Amino acid sequence: MGNELMAPRKNRFNRNPESEVIAQSVIEAYKPSTVEDMQAALREVFGPMFEAMPKAELDATLDMPRTARARKRRNRRNGYSKKKVNTSYGSVDIDVPRDRDGSFEPIIIPKNSHDASGIEDRVLKMYARGMSMRDIAQTVEEIYGFEISAEQISLITDRIVDQAKEWQERPLKPFYTFLFVDCLYANVRIDGESRGRAIYVILGYDANGRKEILGLWMSDAEGKHYWMQIFDEIKARGVEDILFICMDGVSGLEEGARSIFKDAVVQRCIVHMVRNSVKYIPSKEYKRFCTHLKKIYGASKLETAKSEFGRFKQEWGVKYPGAVDVWERNWIHVEQLFNYGSAVRKVMYTTNAIESVNSSFRKMTKKGTFNGFDSVLKALFLRVLELEDKWKDRPASNWAMVRNQLLINDGFKERMMRYGEM
Repeated sequence: MGNELMAPRKNRFNRNPESEVIAQSVIEAYKPSTVEDMQAALREVFGPMFEAMPKAELDATLDMPRTARARKRRNRRNGYSKKKVNTSYGSVDIDVPRDRDGSFEPIIIPKNSHDASGIEDRVLKMYARGMSMRDIAQTVEEIYGFEISAEQISLITDRIVDQAKEWQERPLKPFYTFLFVDCLYANVRIDGESRGRAIYVILGYDANGRKEILGLWMSDAEGKHYWMQIFDEIKARGVEDILFICMDGVSGLEEGARSIFKDAVVQRCIVHMVRNSVKYIPSKEYKRFCTHLKKIYGASKLETAKSEFGRFKQEWGVKYPGAVDVWERNWIHVEQLFNYGSAVRKVMYTTNAIESVNSSFRKMTKKGTFNGFDSVLKALFLRVLELEDKWKDRPASNWAMVRNQLLINDGFKERMMRYGEM
């Protein structure tokens, strides 16, 4: 029994047996009594490790076969330079070997790099989640034990700009079932002038219900002419056909969309119509007013919707004619919902997807004033990467039913078959 108790512990984690020997050596040498002591000990150990790796790289470089001409002017070691490296356990000072002709290019810790902690990826993730540069710097110092300036954070995030521009100009799919177009505003400084500028967003659903942000654009204000330029651009990038375009009520936008994608069904965003009408309603009446509206656009059939709309006008028209007028002027957009199945209608009128995207973007735009469009694009593109990672290979809710209801429509079925989307 006693021998069994003293038997060596099983290696349940498949660790290298040498790791326990090394760990015991560190404990005996540094005698840590707190977590902070352990991290300090690890920093001490990291220093020689980070010095040994570039030394081995330089040895390998100098020992490479050379031509006869190269042997006459043989390269050789040329002392060391000091370097501070950021690790996951804090900053470590190391000596980096140099060569005589300066041709040595370290691989593990490259020239001009001071990061061995993966901190750049962590900074990008924190920035993408809406953290300010000040909060990022404070978090890095608290968790990793070294300082990072706002300028360094800006340089790290600036590296994403070229990737963002490539993404913005990438080819698009030829066919989308739904496009949701919307606009938000951000304070942007251009030529010394800072003011709110329109940021245009397009979210698409492909035939499999997968979400994709087609691009981000900026202008001085939202308007039909700029929207037409955007539609022209996405057509030039490969979009040939769209079943539905869901948008807000910018004057002329519907005609502009149809002039470029003539077969698309253009649907006024019900959420925007609700917002426009509720402006005329006292706050104490909001809940009851919106509940009545939902009985109209959420009805099971057109006849029920018409009946509810009649009651709606009687109840609200006398006291709040402006609110009712919003729905009378746009009744055609409510009626056309009922040309399609309930699952398709729900995608068209809820617009939850684009609302969720813009809500996510506003976490970035509320941080302050941006210096030019590149700064806006950088911030929002990082958020796009977060969203697309979240959406990866996941279709929109209830997509099987939506797809089936689209295929019932002969015109839609033919267009989906044309692009091999059956």
